[in-house]
Amino acid sequence: MNYFKSFSEDIINLRLDDFDQKALELFHYQAQYNQIYSKYLALRKVDPLKIQSVESIPFLPIRFFKDHQVISGNPDQYNKFYSSSGTTGAITSRHYIWSEDFYLQHALNLFELEYGSINNFHVLALLPAYLERPGSSLVSMAQYFIGKSGSEHSDSYLYNHEDLLQKLYLLKESNRNVLLLGVTFALLDLAEGGLEFPKMDNLIIMETGGMKGRRKEMIREEVHAILKPAFQVDVIHSEYGMTELMSQAYSRGFGKYILPPTMKVMIRDVNDPYTLSPKSQGGINVIDLANFHSCAFIETQDLGKFDENGYLEILGRFDHSEVRGCNLMLN
Repeated sequence: MNYFKSFSEDIINLRLDDFDQKALELFHYQAQYNQIYSKYLALRKVDPLKIQSVESIPFLPIRFFKDHQVISGNPDQYNKFYSSSGTTGAITSRHYIWSEDFYLQHALNLFELEYGSINNFHVLALLPAYLERPGSSLVSMAQYFIGKSGSEHSDSYLYNHEDLLQKLYLLKESNRNVLLLGVTFALLDLAEGGLEFPKMDNLIIMETGGMKGRRKEMIREEVHAILKPAFQVDVIHSEYGMTELMSQAYSRGFGKYILPPTMKVMIRDVNDPYTLSPKSQGGINVIDLANFHSCAFIETQDLGKFDENGYLEILGRFDHSEVRGCNLMLN
């Protein structure tokens, strides 16, 4: 617990002058005290004492969060978890958290690092399906932002599109920015609902991803091509996060993500998940130092690349990613 407290203070205060050193320290801690990760390393015949560089750290397949309690330390420390939404009948991930207060403050810190004070925003959250079930980290984050904004106009919306439209007209001339944070399928439904939205110089549309079986999967360019003219904005902002990560990355447009100080993305070979790729494109492995309480080294099911300027682009997901997972634990 003292280790968590010390590490969380470093994360909250962004005292991360040497990311790789922090990552290696965290790896050696989790290799010893995270039972699932420790077993995974043993099955892969990895000796943690021989891992002396970040590039050598093995990444835990994200599937483990669906089948196991991925935690570091004493299970009695964990009495809450966030869960993914999933599609009907799918097994959802559970990310057990050490402190919800830490997660919310950290999420706010990362948002403000990129966009400035939350007090400069009216926060409107369009999160149907997520609001209708318990345990969503996205809902917790949005509700925290709404409260911290200090605006009487900040609010959450389900399917009451007319109310949201009227709120946008009301805030059109506000001296604050208006952040409309929405899951992708809900923003598309809103954009194609036949409503006429005001032209707003202070409006930021931010999509968080997620079709969840509500609509067919679409590439980013298709989604943004629908949203931009509907809301009369030049760019669509994006948030890249997931239940299994405590940190978020943000894009100010064109799907170009700036990684926060607590995250590092490493591209792996699409045909060999154990090997980092020399190419700029492949599977996404994430180091999230804010996952000090669970596992900080995650092999995601996302495909991505770094562009010539070092921005991360999310290209999609592996085919049949839902049935992947790690055969090592099944043998």
